Amino acid sequence: MTHQAMAQLPSRPTEKNHSYIPSLDGLRGLAIAGVLLFHTGRLSGGFLGVDLFFVLSGFLITGLLLREITTNGSLSLARFWARRLRRLFPALAAMLAVTTLATWWLQHSTAVRTASAELVRTTLSDGLWVQLHLVNWHLLAQDASYWETFGQSRLFAHLWSIAVEEQFYILWPLLLMVLAASLSTVLGPRYRGNAMSLGGAVIILCAALAATSQLLMVLLLDSTDPTRVYTGTDTRAFSLLLGASAATEPARRLFAALLRRLGRAAGAVMLLLGAGLLSSWLLVTGTDSPGLFTGGLFAHAAASALLIGLCAEHHRSGGRHGVLRAVLEFPGLTWLGRISYSLYLWHWPVIVLMEPGGIALFGEWTHTLLVIVVSLTLAAGSTHLIENPVRFRAGWARGWRGAAVLVLVSAGLLCLWLLLPAPEGQQIDVDLL
Repeated sequence: MTHQAMAQLPSRPTEKNHSYIPSLDGLRGLAIAGVLLFHTGRLSGGFLGVDLFFVLSGFLITGLLLREITTNGSLSLARFWARRLRRLFPALAAMLAVTTLATWWLQHSTAVRTASAELVRTTLSDGLWVQLHLVNWHLLAQDASYWETFGQSRLFAHLWSIAVEEQFYILWPLLLMVLAASLSTVLGPRYRGNAMSLGGAVIILCAALAATSQLLMVLLLDSTDPTRVYTGTDTRAFSLLLGASAATEPARRLFAALLRRLGRAAGAVMLLLGAGLLSSWLLVTGTDSPGLFTGGLFAHAAASALLIGLCAEHHRSGGRHGVLRAVLEFPGLTWLGRISYSLYLWHWPVIVLMEPGGIALFGEWTHTLLVIVVSLTLAAGSTHLIENPVRFRAGWARGWRGAAVLVLVSAGLLCLWLLLPAPEGQQIDVDLL
């Protein structure tokens, strides 16, 4: 299925010169709704919402990075990574601790016992890799098929996409710093503060890396089980990179020119583009759709980048409130976008822990509705009680005190994975073989 994208990125103005774009929160809302409906078995192509999250993440993060480089002439990696940690880690740590302890208790409680021993074992073994931002590679090493996992109910299987984004947050700023330093060396004074030169170089870099990523997806594809190419960082990077290229100054000028040329038809074109994306969610499946992994995902990501870029530029230019913006800025949808990160974190554990007997007891649609209500409640609580306070208001979360809290909480999670007793493996009577 993040991310966060996942949308695990600014959902209100937090940086100078970075205006809030409500329609992007609406896109986040659509993305998380698609993922939630996919995981509850109600939308076959809802997993494409993760692709939309990836593009949004690449777009927003790259916009922030390029603004800092262009304005200051350099990039503070420490400040950038600290912001990402304040944004992502608190809600993730809370979900990991609560769901792990709940799963362990449900397996050991004689009154309930609704969690299997295997679920407890995989939760404890996967948790450390989630904490290290490498769970996607861990699951691949375990031969845990993505498409089968959601029948096998691994509690943290959905966090593969968060790991992909976090790996991007670590590597991408380093690449941009090297690129900016190289341009400064080659162009000298002509480069300083030149957003067009830097943006053009970023587009070339993104194009080369995205093409390589798509090529790897084709070469490494196993048609019987495409898990490797679907959850691998190298083969999914093109979605993040296409979003990144849309955040550059040359791309922004191209979007502005396109909107001017379209004139009054711009809203209709954007609406058709959005409708096309949603239509693909209704038509595709994970393993049976021809061309999905040989260009289909790439095309979906490119269309998403185009729509995101047009929405952002339409907002900046003060464009009239068209039909698409009216839909994407619907209050309920933007609220869903603002809690999308926590909703992504919580919804799959809720599905897993409510699954035993749930459908038989309540019926399929009632059970789905109950899962959605519980997930929304937990996500709203996480957003307003953990995410936003730490991100915007908690002075202790910054500087050395924030670093100390991070170390302590990380150590606590590490103790959870290593010290919590795991159930014994199933014993096999060899005499019966």
